Amino acid sequence: MSKPFDMELFLAAVLTGSYATRQRHLRQAKLIQAEISERWQLETPWGWKRKHVAWFLDHRLARQCKATRYYYLLTVRLLALRLERAWFFK
Repeated sequence: MSKPFDMELFLAAVLTGSYATRQRHLRQAKLIQAEISERWQLETPWGWKRKHVAWFLDHRLARQCKATRYYYLLTVRLLALRLERAWFFK
């Protein structure tokens, strides 16, 4: 029996800022993980590719306001930093 993936532990090394900011990043990262997991059955960020995250930003956030998309982009940048990948998005 495997344990569920702990996003808080995964992002602990790169999370900075106030408590509210850290909690927002964690909440958004968990939502990104859930959406990608549902669509592609990839439970952990280690298996993600740029196309998975781009799909989330382009399709799942399409109807959101610019500010919401910006905050999710900041969270994606933290995920990329933690994964040590050079992902760039518009």
